[in-house]
Amino acid sequence: MIRNHLLLAGSLALTLTSGSVLASITPQDISKLGSELTPLGADRQGNADGTIPGWGESASSEAVSADKPLFEITAANLDQYRDNLSVGQIALFERYPETFRMPVYPSQRTANYPERIYDNTLKAASNAKLLNGGNGFKGAYDAYPFPLPDNGLEALWNHIVRYRGEYIKRPTVEATVERSGSYTYARSEDEILFNYNQPDGSEADLENILFYYLSKNDDGSAQLIHETQDQSAEPRLAWGYLPGIRRVRRAPILSYDTPVGGGGLRTADDTDLYNGAPDLYDWTLKGKKEVYIPYNNQQLLKETPEYDDIFMAGHINPDFTRYELHRVWVVEGKLKDDKRHIYSRRTLYLDEDSWGAAIVDQYDGRDQLWKVSIAYLANYEDVPTTWTTWDVFHDLQSRRYHVQGLINKGNTAIDFPEVMPKKKHFTPASLRRMGRR
Repeated sequence: MIRNHLLLAGSLALTLTSGSVLASITPQDISKLGSELTPLGADRQGNADGTIPGWGESASSEAVSADKPLFEITAANLDQYRDNLSVGQIALFERYPETFRMPVYPSQRTANYPERIYDNTLKAASNAKLLNGGNGFKGAYDAYPFPLPDNGLEALWNHIVRYRGEYIKRPTVEATVERSGSYTYARSEDEILFNYNQPDGSEADLENILFYYLSKNDDGSAQLIHETQDQSAEPRLAWGYLPGIRRVRRAPILSYDTPVGGGGLRTADDTDLYNGAPDLYDWTLKGKKEVYIPYNNQQLLKETPEYDDIFMAGHINPDFTRYELHRVWVVEGKLKDDKRHIYSRRTLYLDEDSWGAAIVDQYDGRDQLWKVSIAYLANYEDVPTTWTTWDVFHDLQSRRYHVQGLINKGNTAIDFPEVMPKKKHFTPASLRRMGRR
């Protein structure tokens, strides 16, 4: 039996605007964390028919890798599974009925995190508060600030600051695939220091910086970003190194709907499926729903197959994907009347166990579905964390798509070094040195 649970809080969806009064979290609510709820606020129990297991009941990583597909969703049997798909997924089946399919595997709730993240999240549950109309927060560090979300903004912040380790190095490839299936690609080497998740730090040490990002491209250019926690108070700080003039310059508009990749297929705030200031939208927490989302795609962390085998007209080769039935929080953002963005509406589907966005449906100015972003989530058990492998950004109108996260040939996907650089490594001077190498 196909189940579709859209569990609204009371009878109304929960929304937050700058004038809203926040509901208080009671000690009774907090006591549920770690008991009937997981330490991060997901439902501990599985669903009624057992197609979603209880938390902690999943198989070992070896067993997960040996799983075989239970069935495939195709355009031919779409109606049987429609209630457990996003609007964007349904549109992909309708746009590419002959080739798009979803191999569905047994659901495995493999997401888990260091104990300190659980401990810090329990503290944050009673201390974290939204600031400045929800454009920032305080009272949380190295934690999911709102494991018991009252509204869409709190759920969104859990995605923005979700745990992805403390420091990563990532040699990666981005590819743009044209309507015909032809493609171009570019390489880069990225470093991210998650200032928010330094084990020996504190909230007082943040200085409004969530993370530092440094990237060098194969054309010799380089970028540096200081991601601020409250971007309405202090916008994102960004610099770029231009090899033609051998100079570092400020990049003041590297945010919101600024095009950043794939010939306009990805905006700055599409990266990570959503990032940056949330102030352009009114965010509503619609409830929970059971959806087939990409999960446990550990096979994509191995050496990337030949690109000719991955890229197809319209979408990546389904043979490289794995979908599972999971509960997700559904969060909708509607563009405010006095704001401007190329997307009038965005619907995010956040995995309840990791708070990571697995799917985002994006709508144009006519409120017509335009783009569909998909994160192929995987379990990085050595960290441990659940995070993306490949992010794929589909333009349904042009029938083109953009892929982030492909592995450079001969490299591993992401390295989580134990030895981390100092913060001074992430300065414009360092960017200049990196660009000249």
